[in-house]
Amino acid sequence: MLGTLALIIGVSTIGMATLLAYSGGLNVYSLATMVILFNAAQWLLAPYLVNALYRVRKLDPIENPWLHSTFEDLSTRSGIKTPKLMISKMRIPNAFAYGSPLTGNHVAITEGLLTSLEGEEVEAVLAHELGHIKHRDVQVTMLISVLPSLFYIISRSTMFARYGKRDQKNGGGLALVGGLSMLLYLGLMLFNLRFSRLREYYADQHAAGIVSDGARKLTEGLAKITTSTARHRIFTPRTRGSSSFKTLFISDPDRAVKDVAELNSASIGRSDEELVANIASRKITGIARFAELFSTHPNIVKRIRALTN
Repeated sequence: MLGTLALIIGVSTIGMATLLAYSGGLNVYSLATMVILFNAAQWLLAPYLVNALYRVRKLDPIENPWLHSTFEDLSTRSGIKTPKLMISKMRIPNAFAYGSPLTGNHVAITEGLLTSLEGEEVEAVLAHELGHIKHRDVQVTMLISVLPSLFYIISRSTMFARYGKRDQKNGGGLALVGGLSMLLYLGLMLFNLRFSRLREYYADQHAAGIVSDGARKLTEGLAKITTSTARHRIFTPRTRGSSSFKTLFISDPDRAVKDVAELNSASIGRSDEELVANIASRKITGIARFAELFSTHPNIVKRIRALTN
């Protein structure tokens, strides 16, 4: 994580220095302040938006004593204060960690997760989400999201400034600033996506480390989440809000249909162990590798291999 974060900050620093050298009168500092304030407000208020968007509520211990007991035990093993356990009315099986200084940390599971997975698989999924909280992934992700946002706004601002000026003497300089900003924005977005994928691997390893036989339980859970999500989205493709904060999810719902198509509906008529083995043995095509560059989550085949090897 630190290496990736240092690389992102380094590229941003070099890019900002270059932009300042060519920007002239462009008020980069006011743009930076605006972007930082916007992202800070988004981070503070995001839990309220997530709760409303995904119809999330606090799960009362009386409703599911086993789940609460398991969650508290996993939090202790993770060495963190027990977050608030929440439940979403979403029918697709998934889970996500989120929070802010205003609300504290939350882990939410969907109703679809409880109906699609066995208890031991739910345990592994909860451990994965606690791994995100232990590693402070929510905070770090919000921090690094400021950088591409800033360069995107600079690019758009220079474009408008260029077309709005009657005196075209500085048009070339503005075009250079805008072009460099857009390139840096695209580069940092790719870095951020890679960062998100790395954090999924680390959270997977955290779950495998604190849960007995955790690697097996998590791989079976991930396989079921992918196949169940695909079936659900085929019949109800416009699940309300399922893509808006997909970085939070343990599995990307938008990739589920494609993943299962690539796996030739591997779950049909197979046991849990056979399903996992079938996925792990699949060849990863060049198209799949390229598509992964633009995904918040690792390719399901690579992810399961990382847990089983």
